[in-house]
Amino acid sequence: MQPQRVLITAAASGIGLQTALDFVQSGARVFICDADAWALEQTLEAHPKLLGMLCDVSDEAQVGALFEQGLLALGGLDVLVNCAGIAGPTANVAEMDFAAWRQCLAVNLDGTFLCCRAAARVMGAQGSGAIVNLSSTAGLYGFPRRAPYASAKWAIRGLTKTLAQELGPSGVRVNCVCPGSVEGERMDRVIAAEAAKTGRTEQQVREMFTQTASLRTFVSAQDISNTILFLASPKGARISGQEIVVDGNTETL
Repeated sequence: MQPQRVLITAAASGIGLQTALDFVQSGARVFICDADAWALEQTLEAHPKLLGMLCDVSDEAQVGALFEQGLLALGGLDVLVNCAGIAGPTANVAEMDFAAWRQCLAVNLDGTFLCCRAAARVMGAQGSGAIVNLSSTAGLYGFPRRAPYASAKWAIRGLTKTLAQELGPSGVRVNCVCPGSVEGERMDRVIAAEAAKTGRTEQQVREMFTQTASLRTFVSAQDISNTILFLASPKGARISGQEIVVDGNTETL
């Protein structure tokens, strides 16, 4: 069986990196990108089996170059994982800066669209492939003071459903994963911003997040990677257009 050819965005750290390493462990060939030049350099140096390049996925030209170089390096494309995203501003809508709103949507939503469009052209023509997008529980329930992030993640669900319908007749599967609160540096920054905005301590905010999950815990990058690899594998061959929530069961109280 030919090794899977996998392209993963924002994979110099966090969920993207864990997913890339797990794909490599499974025998796949993996090409990654990231907008952080230093982090990308360190990751590629530490993990020589990974290939990659610098890319801001909100830039159409850069995404074009990413797929040109990625497909050349991999010899084709079987799996796209859209991990790129930013937390965006922490503010009520009434106080929201429009430029900050647009930047958050550009990276989270436009970046996912641009990469999906490029992959759709390749996978649709070859009649096979799997796309996994990253949404969020914020895209299921909303997220006070994080309107652009939640809006982008809701939209990614709609993009996923639509693309699954468009590409299904060609044998291409499209799903999205909705993580809950994922332990790590990015979540630490979200907690710090929420604490600063609301006047609570960071520990109080952290406890608030964990208390909204039935399992009373954060999830890990490994939890998300496990789900992505399943969806991209033959075991997920009949799963498409779905939203897989990995969050310990968020409770809407």
